This record gives sequence, structure tokens and C-alpha cells, in this order.
Amino acid sequence: MSSTKIIAIVLIVAGALALAYGRFSYTKESHDAKIGNIQLSVKDKETVNIPQWAGIGAIVIGAGLLLAGGRRA
Repeated sequence: MSSTKIIAIVLIVAGALALAYGRFSYTKESHDAKIGNIQLSVKDKETVNIPQWAGIGAIVIGAGLLLAGGRRA
């Protein structure tokens, strides 16, 4: 399997996941303090929204790469 086909499949899967879920969250540790035996930390939960056009674009580009790779072979 060529690298072009692998990239195309990854783009299609990533685009489908972006359309299915639409967002993802992660936790970022922003502040950390240690005072004697006490340790404090602040964790912020960040949410990233993925636009629908990005998911559709990834699927279209992946399909285009797959079709272009198939025509060359």
C-alpha cells in the first residue's frame, strides 16, 4: 500500500470522526504550586470545536487522493 493511499484513508477516517463528534476536550494544567507539604494545581478543561466544513473537506481531499492514486497505478 502506497503512502498516498494511507494518507487518503487517514483523511477520510479523520473527516468522518470530525463529522460524527464535532468537538473534543482535553485537560490542561495551568498553575502548579507547592507550599510545604501542600501541593496545589489548577486544571482547565478546554474544548475544541471542529467545523463541519473541515470534516467534509478532509473527506473530499482523501477521496480525491484515493481516486488520483488509483488512476496512476
